[in-house]
Amino acid sequence: MDFELRGKVAIVGGASKGLGRACAEVLAEEGMQLVICSRNAGDLEKAAQEIRDKTKTGILAFAGDLEQLDVIQKMIAAAVEKFGRLDVLVNNSGGPPLAKSHSATEEQWATAVQRSLLYFARMSRESLPHLKKQKSGRIINILASTVYQPIANLALSGATRMGVVAFAKSLADEVGRDGILVNNVCPGSLLSERMLGNVKSRAKEAGMPLEQALAERAAETAIGRIGEPRELANLVAFLASGKSSYITGTTIRVDGGLVRSVL
Repeated sequence: MDFELRGKVAIVGGASKGLGRACAEVLAEEGMQLVICSRNAGDLEKAAQEIRDKTKTGILAFAGDLEQLDVIQKMIAAAVEKFGRLDVLVNNSGGPPLAKSHSATEEQWATAVQRSLLYFARMSRESLPHLKKQKSGRIINILASTVYQPIANLALSGATRMGVVAFAKSLADEVGRDGILVNNVCPGSLLSERMLGNVKSRAKEAGMPLEQALAERAAETAIGRIGEPRELANLVAFLASGKSSYITGTTIRVDGGLVRSVL
């Protein structure tokens, strides 16, 4: 299937590793030119070069703290200056601090709101003038299964990411007639550093080996295994493509059946 992405331009957040890296790789394989970003310049440039070598596509590595509005603005300007257009925005940020509802500190709440709510709003707002020019833009937000059910130590994730769901639904209404589609993807039990860190925390609290905790996490899914980041990236590529032309304002799980709710 031709996803109609060759020659188009995407920004992918948090792309030096994990879910963001997987999204960048799959989009590059589909022929997209990319701007990838994260805080760590060394890790980011290494990822950029590895993807260039593999796919022969154009990639701009932009290192910076995307919790800062001026950094977001500079990155988007650099993307348009480099490639002349912007078609797809994959909003992926570092997760909020691990914390429980009853004990989260003021600092943890402030970080969570900046990183896991305002980041998505700022990236979308600043990109919209460029997406509107293409009349076929895509905004894809990478959230978490905490949108559907709580996970221990991830209270701030659920609280802030639910805000992104509401924001994205409103934005989809506002920009749909400009040809821009807005959707959310919620990973669950995918093997990333973020997930591994949370499982380690759970294992420590329970006094069990990490291997046992991972096995229990896999057993919580309907499929019975932990997923790979590319299994989420494949859905992102579809939502970025011309084949997703009647899908907007929705939230889709990639969790192997982890969430048991019917809605």
